[in-house]
Amino acid sequence: MQSLIMQRQSFQSQFLDTENALKEIQTPQKEVYKIMGAIMISVPQEEIKKELVEKKEILDLRIKSIEKQEDILKKESDKIKKEVMSNLKQ
Repeated sequence: MQSLIMQRQSFQSQFLDTENALKEIQTPQKEVYKIMGAIMISVPQEEIKKELVEKKEILDLRIKSIEKQEDILKKESDKIKKEVMSNLKQ
């Protein structure tokens, strides 16, 4: 459960970074740069925008998937907790 929470937080942070980057490139700019390894290269604004939108969609899907896994684990945990409490009362 803790691992899932950490993964979700990481993806949410990346999602917010991606959203902020998309907001920054909404206004037309002369040049947009992309970091590739240890260098920055000039890339057409539309290409970067397309990549960021795709990345945002993927991150959103990952976050939703992890949230579903968390819900399943919570339900299983609650079920086990109820069984243990039931057995303790007997």
